[in-house]
Amino acid sequence: MKRLPVLFLSHGSPMHALEPGAVGQVWRELGRTLPRPAALLVASAHWETGDPQLTGSARPETIHDFYGFPEPLYRIRYGVAGAPQLAARAADLLKCAGFAARIDGERGLDHGAWSPLLHMYPDADLPVVQLSLQTGLGTRHHLALGRALSPLADEGILIVGSGHMTHNLRDRMRPDDNAYAHVFQDWASSRIEARELEALADYRMLTPHGARAHPTEEHFLPLFVALGAAAEDYRAVRLYDGIENGVLAMDQYRFDPQ
Repeated sequence: MKRLPVLFLSHGSPMHALEPGAVGQVWRELGRTLPRPAALLVASAHWETGDPQLTGSARPETIHDFYGFPEPLYRIRYGVAGAPQLAARAADLLKCAGFAARIDGERGLDHGAWSPLLHMYPDADLPVVQLSLQTGLGTRHHLALGRALSPLADEGILIVGSGHMTHNLRDRMRPDDNAYAHVFQDWASSRIEARELEALADYRMLTPHGARAHPTEEHFLPLFVALGAAAEDYRAVRLYDGIENGVLAMDQYRFDPQ
């Protein structure tokens, strides 16, 4: 079986489920053009735990983990199957790498997972397992998580990091003060394309805009899971680089094996 690419998706507002806009076209095209995986493993910014956890439910619920949005958004159900065997396989890989991983048999999928998948795979006919983040453990921990899970890409599993290239929600109120978002976006893109993962991991020290682009790290860490899971000599394909609300960079990446 040929190794699958790995994805990093900036998932944006939950409203993309109803009004996907230009990024929705990217998600739909990915679903049409990627080799069909056996299942998906999604690391979402919206599930944080002390140790790595994986969803083990055979029928995960659709979690509406947001407030104050239009009522039709709360009616959406992404009725996908889970993949308990994949969850067990991923947990074993993590344990072999020294992580205290476990399976949560009750938790469903949050919008970081189901919102883009709703457009990539609208028939909900591919099983999905979600992986939690450990925000307090930083970038290198998540690179190591991705590296431990990398063998799954050789086994027909599509690994997805779902977060954001920039994520300062307070700055949505100041959309004209957005130059830093473009600068950070370009800096990160250069590091990604050059496979300079150590520099990228030190983004808060190496760029003056790192802390402003990510006041908290949970939306950036899925990128590191994806980069760790990608082939060491990956070719980065930047599929989209639009910015919403002036400051929220919606970069979408596919990391292809050479």
